[in-house]
Amino acid sequence: MRVAIPTQNPGGLEAERSDHFGHCEIFTVVDLDETNTVTGVETVANGSHDAGGCLVPVQILHDANVEAIVVGGMGARPMRGFADVGIKVYFANRETVPTVNAVIAGLIANQLTVMHADQVCKGSGNCHH
Repeated sequence: MRVAIPTQNPGGLEAERSDHFGHCEIFTVVDLDETNTVTGVETVANGSHDAGGCLVPVQILHDANVEAIVVGGMGARPMRGFADVGIKVYFANRETVPTVNAVIAGLIANQLTVMHADQVCKGSGNCHH
C-alpha cells in the first residue's frame, strides 16, 4: 500500500503530522509491502490551496499513485474527490497519533478506521483538517 500523511517540513518517518491536509507543505508518502514492511519513504510537495481548493491535494496524490491518506479531518468535497480517484481515507486523531511512525504503526495494527461521510468537517472552523 502507498499511503500519504500530511506532515510538517521536512517530512519523513519522524515527522509531525500537519493539522490541515489541504494547507500542509508536504505529504510524507510511505510504501508498505504485503508483509507491512516499509519499503520506501518520500515526500511530495502540496500545491497551492487557493489554486483549486481542497481538490488540489487529491490530484497531486492521485498523480503520485497514492492508495490511501491518513487525516485528522476533512471536508465533504475533498472526501468525495478522494473517493472518485480511488484513494481510501483513514482517520487518526493527531493528538494520539502525532507522527508518521505512529500512523504507520496504527495502520499495520488495523487500529485506524476508514473515515465516513458523517465525520466530515461541516465548515464551522473547529475542524483540524
